Parts: sequence; C-alpha cells; structure tokens
Amino acid sequence: MENRQAPQSAKGEAKVITLCGSTRFEAEFAEVNQRLTLEGCVVISLGMFSLPDTADTSALKERLGAVHFQKIRMADEVYIVDPGGYLGESTRKEIAYAESLGKPVRYLSSERAARKGAGPQHHGRQ
Repeated sequence: MENRQAPQSAKGEAKVITLCGSTRFEAEFAEVNQRLTLEGCVVISLGMFSLPDTADTSALKERLGAVHFQKIRMADEVYIVDPGGYLGESTRKEIAYAESLGKPVRYLSSERAARKGAGPQHHGRQ
C-alpha cells in the first residue's frame, strides 16, 4: 500500500464518510466501503439491504430513515453510491439533507467517469 496520509476531518482525525444510495447496489456499497476503509476513513454504511418480514414495514422504514439521517449528521462527508448515476427518491432526500447541513457530497458515478476520462457527471434533482 502507498505511504500516503489518510484523509482527515477538520479535527485531524480520520474522515468519517456516510454512504448513501439504493439498497439494490449492495455489491457496490461493499466495494466503496472497502476502498474508503483502506484509505483510512471511518465508513458508516447501511445497516441492512433488505427489510425483515414484519407486520409494520412503514414504521420500520421510517425508523431506519431517521437513523440514516443521524448517520449523515455524524459524517464529515457523504458518499453517494450511484452506479450509472441512479438516484432514487430516498437518496435525493438524503443528498438534500446533507447539503442543507453543509456536508460535502461525492458521487461514485462521477469518480468512475473521471477515471475513464469522461469528466465528472452533473447530478441535478429530477
């Protein structure tokens, strides 16, 4: 591994990054989590990628959404796992929330495009 300094927060500690995106991209979440962890970041990801069979799914979704917003508040930066630029409704809300808090937001699709030489993609709300 290269001998380079790990990304740091304003406090000089390891940068805390919260991952956001559709639960359909579990493999991409794992890839990004591993890469950022190896870079020396503290990564906060989704707690689960599918809901357990429960009688009250809407209450569970609401509770998990509130927990994820707390994860965004805890982060120095938010990283959007958006293969191909896909942003679902929940992810768009998370981006808006992160931006309202002044959190930097990075996108997997933009980084992949930049590595391929296509330049960054622009993400507008739909």
